[in-house]
Amino acid sequence: MGKETRLFKSEERKNRAEVGEFLHQISEKLLNGQVVLRQGNEEIILEIPTNLVLEVQLEDEDKKTKGIQHSLEIEIKWFDNDDQSGSLELG
Repeated sequence: MGKETRLFKSEERKNRAEVGEFLHQISEKLLNGQVVLRQGNEEIILEIPTNLVLEVQLEDEDKKTKGIQHSLEIEIKWFDNDDQSGSLELG
């Protein structure tokens, strides 16, 4: 397994409408090919390639005294120099 380096992390409480709006903004940025993450003085600019891997995962975790924590995780991944031209097709 390769080494993982965390470049940015944010976790904060938001209401459902705020989360929906944030996801809407992220989708627009993805379509345009660039996402800028800002928090305080920190800023990271991501150039988003055409080919991506989308992972969606739903988890439940028993937090004992707090009860069951539900988690919907949406992860977008890509590789440097991914020249893949699309889905497999038969000719």
